[in-house]
Amino acid sequence: MIHYHVSFENPLTFYLQIQMTFEVAAEAAAPLELQLPAWRPGRYEIQNFAQKLQHVVLEDAASGEPLAARKITKDRWQLSGAAGRTVRVRYNFYAHQMDAGGSWLDETQLYLNPVQALLYVEGRQDEKCQLLLDIPEGWQIACGLPQRGPNTLEAQSFDHLADSPLIASPSLQYRNYEVQGLPFYVWIQGECPVDWPRLVQDFRAFSEEQLALFGSFPARDYHFLNQILPYKHYHGVEHLNSTVITLGPAELLMTEGLYKELLGVSCHELFHAWNIKSIRPAEMQPYDYARENYFRTCFIAEGITTYYGEYLLARAGVRTADQYFQELNTVLRKHFDDYGRYHLSVADASMDLWLDGYKPGVPDRKVSVYHKGALVALLLDLTLRQLSAHQRSLDDVMRQLWTEFGQTGVGYTEEDYVRVVNEVAGRDMQAYFDKFIYGTAPLEEPLNRVLGFVGCRLVIEENASASEGSYGFRAVLKNERTQVTDILPDSPAALALTVDDEVVAVNGRRVDMNLQTLLSDGADHHELTVFRQNRLLTVVLGTEAGQRFWPKITIDRLPAPTPEQRASFRQWLKQDF
Repeated sequence: MIHYHVSFENPLTFYLQIQMTFEVAAEAAAPLELQLPAWRPGRYEIQNFAQKLQHVVLEDAASGEPLAARKITKDRWQLSGAAGRTVRVRYNFYAHQMDAGGSWLDETQLYLNPVQALLYVEGRQDEKCQLLLDIPEGWQIACGLPQRGPNTLEAQSFDHLADSPLIASPSLQYRNYEVQGLPFYVWIQGECPVDWPRLVQDFRAFSEEQLALFGSFPARDYHFLNQILPYKHYHGVEHLNSTVITLGPAELLMTEGLYKELLGVSCHELFHAWNIKSIRPAEMQPYDYARENYFRTCFIAEGITTYYGEYLLARAGVRTADQYFQELNTVLRKHFDDYGRYHLSVADASMDLWLDGYKPGVPDRKVSVYHKGALVALLLDLTLRQLSAHQRSLDDVMRQLWTEFGQTGVGYTEEDYVRVVNEVAGRDMQAYFDKFIYGTAPLEEPLNRVLGFVGCRLVIEENASASEGSYGFRAVLKNERTQVTDILPDSPAALALTVDDEVVAVNGRRVDMNLQTLLSDGADHHELTVFRQNRLLTVVLGTEAGQRFWPKITIDRLPAPTPEQRASFRQWLKQDF
């Protein structure tokens, strides 16, 4: 068994003191290698956690004698001459990252994501691990790991340990509920008002809907670990039988806007307990924590989960159809605003998560696996429902993936997913994959067509903003300066402006929070004075009649649906039209 001990001397420094001890067989001849994870599941980019470690010491646990060790990569240590010894590794870890994938220490709590902070012995990842927390008396521990003694948690493997975040605090609140005999725990750390009866009712409703979809659950219990913060924040990360959600501002938790976010991210993260934590791509079976784990199916892992995260809230009756469409319209706006959808497929974007998937990146280069992934999931779901008169749907695809891969522990491939979709559809769906997964075909027409099956439609309206609709550029007020942030390719603005231009005047009139007014005088061209790289320039923007940009695309109900469309809507959303 590998033993870990976590303590802290002065929480004001944010440093945790971490010890790792393990025995080395007497016959072990080869050097050992210790690895700190370079990334964490749920965020597919190298994160270099080793930059948070201070003063790493490797020694004989019995004598304190230093052992022969050297660092061989930025996050890997090689240890020689340890045969027959009990090795102790000591170091300080800087816990000062408050988000759903981070770790935090202060006087009020210890919040730890083990994947950031704990080393493993190469080749011994499958051994049991024990984690002892040296915390003040009266502190409670919220974690998905079983507790084997006072402040002692036990994991079946390093992967189990790494994927089990914890919060230890004297002020944790929690409630629990059961679905099909399975216990679910909702933990809250933070000073906030909580309407527990409403929260538990809503959480139970979407948990029941998800369990009904899959038929069984991957774990014996589940923990929602919520960090409710005193400032604006939004983040969630999935784990084996838990999730960490960071949300704020705390005083607004039960208001419509923030409570909606809590429900959405919680439903999304619970769906991940099946989709990615159990139904896992072959490339991540098992995880390799030392390097990139490239995979082309994040449109399944994150795109389908993004679709179901909001859709199931409506299906469970937690959100109205109108509230669901508001969220769906946000996804539509984010997808259609980005012209990267013409340049990179959603499968290739899955690979590029490791490159720049979590940053805005250069203009119009990539597409979002979350947003396009959700829309192609909606397209597939409604297509399967239309082909089968609601006898089959994306639910059936997910159930088959759960049965074949989630319950067996076998990783799925791209080819497996294509096969399952074809089997559920009862026909060859290669055109769907060629156009929308591996290609960059537009989604407007196919989405509008399948939405008609459930009595809905895509509504395309002109952009009322003069800068966006007429000229194809966006600007924001930054430090009292009007700065160009986005320019559409092939728009009038693309011929005259560049990103970061500061617009100071229109037709000789000073720009002072009045850009849209100055551009809305009905003229077919405007003269803009701009600062570009600290040089003052004058450029001319011209527009052609009928030429419009950045239309507003939303989903709405048909004004006069047929009885069949009304019935179809109810079968899809479990709500009346």
